[in-house]
Amino acid sequence: MFGSVSFDAMSSALDALSLRQRTIADNIANIQTPGYQARRVQFEDALSRAVSRGSGDVDATIGISVEPTREDGNNVNLDTETVSNIDTVLRYQLAERAIDGKFKALRTAIGNA
Repeated sequence: MFGSVSFDAMSSALDALSLRQRTIADNIANIQTPGYQARRVQFEDALSRAVSRGSGDVDATIGISVEPTREDGNNVNLDTETVSNIDTVLRYQLAERAIDGKFKALRTAIGNA
């Protein structure tokens, strides 16, 4: 169970989504910082490729946003960050429930043994 592709994939997703939440918070905290370029966390494509190869272990990468910049060189958009945060929270909750389901199945199996 703990070495399964699905468990490893959900664990990797939780780590990456947590990193994404921290990155969004950093972006918002720097919304008024001249020259600051928003960061974006990517992992979904790498996770998909890893799962198709029979692995669920991936590391997220942080890149710079290519969105247009304001006159001060900053490109943080509060609307984009807000929507991204909502999406990230929902994805995190989904992955968390999937992991919790695996633990419930394990507790049930141990209880019936």
